[in-house]
Amino acid sequence: MATAAAARNPKDAIFEWEGKDKNGKLVRGEIRAGGEAVVNASLRRQGILITKVKKRRTSGGKAIKQKDIAVFTRQLATMMKAGVPLLQAFDIVARGSANPRLTRLLTDIRNDVETGTSLSAAFRKHPMQFDALYCNLVEAGEAGGILEALLDRLAIYQEKTLALKSKIKSALMYPIAVLVVAFVVLTVIMIFVIPAFKEVFSSFGADLPAPTLAVIAMSEFFVSWWWAIFGLLFGGLYFFFQAWKRSEKMQVFMDRLLLKIPVFGNLIDKSVIARWTRTLSTMFAAGVPLVEALDSVGGASGNAVYRIATEQIQKDVSTGSALTASMTSTGVFPTMVLQMAAIGEESGSLDHMLAKCAEFYEEEVDDMVKGLSSLMEPFIIVILGVLIGGIVVSMYLPIFKLGAVV
Repeated sequence: MATAAAARNPKDAIFEWEGKDKNGKLVRGEIRAGGEAVVNASLRRQGILITKVKKRRTSGGKAIKQKDIAVFTRQLATMMKAGVPLLQAFDIVARGSANPRLTRLLTDIRNDVETGTSLSAAFRKHPMQFDALYCNLVEAGEAGGILEALLDRLAIYQEKTLALKSKIKSALMYPIAVLVVAFVVLTVIMIFVIPAFKEVFSSFGADLPAPTLAVIAMSEFFVSWWWAIFGLLFGGLYFFFQAWKRSEKMQVFMDRLLLKIPVFGNLIDKSVIARWTRTLSTMFAAGVPLVEALDSVGGASGNAVYRIATEQIQKDVSTGSALTASMTSTGVFPTMVLQMAAIGEESGSLDHMLAKCAEFYEEEVDDMVKGLSSLMEPFIIVILGVLIGGIVVSMYLPIFKLGAVV
């Protein structure tokens, strides 16, 4: 009985050991135990002479990202489908993780489950890593006895959501990176290059062209007030993003504005619709009641406009309105989504039709990202040509004028 109790001790840790077997061959491995003495005793019974035992480090490490949770979900779903016991599955994933923070998180969840806590309740103790949608789906799977199937659905949902976010980031990263580099180059030109040209031109003793005088005036202003310019720029950006993060009114304003931006607004809108339909399809297919599913859908969409619309849909549905009628009254969903939802409601296959919508809009986002990548290059070249090329030409105009006089 004592041995069984020790084996189920929530304070057990993972130890990495190294030693020699009966034949003198060097062997290594890992074992979960309550201390080094338990590790030594256990391995001695197996005929292994221990040379080194070290407790696996669980402090430090990188922050746990959504990608880590998606990989963990896929691993857990695969092992449970294969019949691996839940606690053993947690042990395998924790041992295989290179991030000590993730190892500690999974160990804490395993210990909670081992003491009798349900898996969904153990996940709810870590809201930063496992959101309400994740916990609700796991809870539905536990209640219906279909945890393996729902973990698989959850893994698919997270993988598709991450792929969608990655596509949006890749579309925005290139122009942002180019504009940042252009700003750095312009700063160097304004502070160091143009003052050098100004000293050369001062010895000419002739009137300078208007473009050259304008660029020199901008450079003088930049050199005199560079500290104020950088302070206002970076301070303004910092306070802007803090307000965006903390103020609900600011979030609503910015989310509405992002949907109206030329070119990129359409891309963001399609990606939000894809996430919204994918989330509702996954929740509904898991057997979560529609009104409860809508609790998680609005937040998962990632846009305040759709979150507010979802709250209104939830109120209407809870009073007996049809989902399609409620979606139509918000005025934010495109005709295709409304038609597919109406067909799904009538045929009893709402989850399937919403999944089809999500696939369609994910493909649309993919195509738009490819199109934007080819469209942005000439656009950025024109911007850089006008800015940097204009400055270079302005600086060389006096030299051309001097050559014409000679």
